[in-house]
Amino acid sequence: MSKLIKTGLVLLLAALLLPACSGGRKMSELEQMQYIYSAAIRWGDFEGAWNLVDPDYREANPMSELEFKRFEQVRISSYRELASRNLDDGSAAREIEVGVINRHNMAERTLRYTEQWRYDAATGQWWISGGLPDLWPGE
Repeated sequence: MSKLIKTGLVLLLAALLLPACSGGRKMSELEQMQYIYSAAIRWGDFEGAWNLVDPDYREANPMSELEFKRFEQVRISSYRELASRNLDDGSAAREIEVGVINRHNMAERTLRYTEQWRYDAATGQWWISGGLPDLWPGE
């Protein structure tokens, strides 16, 4: 059996086993949404990440074109989950460490923030409930 076929079978087996290990349908959906969100942030797709923010939050806190342009001034060099927990109210939280590079001076800094996730039973969707990360705390 070729190495490519073996690798494909291992990946297929891992994909089939992952939902079984996640603790139920709701949890696997949460992990999937967190993965999609973190990938959008890592690749600098902040508009895509914005679409995963709770619609109620987006309506109450709309982002301007200028705010989206500000995200173009940085590049994400790392995105790491430090801890995660399920909360008593059915929501979830993740502690995140992110590396941020200023595109103008190439200075890199690391910051931490907490993501809050909420499950909307009406739509069957997990949403990030606190908006996009503040990459400029105190500014």
